This record gives sequence, C-alpha cells and structure tokens, in this order.
Amino acid sequence: MFPTINLKETGINLRRIMEKRGITPKDIKEYLNLTSVQSVYNWCSGINMPTIDNLYALSQWFGVPIDAIVCGNKKAILPKTVVILEDRRDKRLYTYYKRICEMAVA
Repeated sequence: MFPTINLKETGINLRRIMEKRGITPKDIKEYLNLTSVQSVYNWCSGINMPTIDNLYALSQWFGVPIDAIVCGNKKAILPKTVVILEDRRDKRLYTYYKRICEMAVA
C-alpha cells in the first residue's frame, strides 16, 4: 500500500494538540502570519493541509515532531508514543510510571 496522509485524522490531531495547549486558530494565524484564519479551520476540518514550512513551524511551537501532528495510513515512524507533559507533577508521576513499567518487564 502506498503511504498517504489522512487529512481528517491529521486535522483531528492538530485540533487536539491546540486544545491541549490552549491555542486558538487565531493564535496560529498570527504566529504563521497567514492572511486568513479560515486556512487554520480548513486544516482542522481535514479539508486541506498546512504547507511543510507551516508544519515545521507548528511542530517547533508545539514542541512535538511533525510525525506527531501528521497522521497517515501507515504505522507511525516513531516507535514510542510521544507524551507531552507540561505540569511538574505530571512529569514526576510519568517518571514513576515508566520506572514501574520497566520493573514489570524485567
């Protein structure tokens, strides 16, 4: 099967990341210096995709690799799930969780 980008899933994923970070479509419009906020709404609706330049800029702003934004019909290149933790308490709990998982495997 030829790898393709799933526009709908990518839009859902982009919207999820934006909500988690408290970023609005207007914020993205201003950050990327777009002429219209409608472009961002079209990305989130799966109508079209951001350019590679915009994807790169968004990935840097969100602090995630481009592969964490774009969804395709193939398995992700990244072998592990990307976990985004902003709260110090969540980071500490996740560290404990990873240690417990490592102990269970050993």
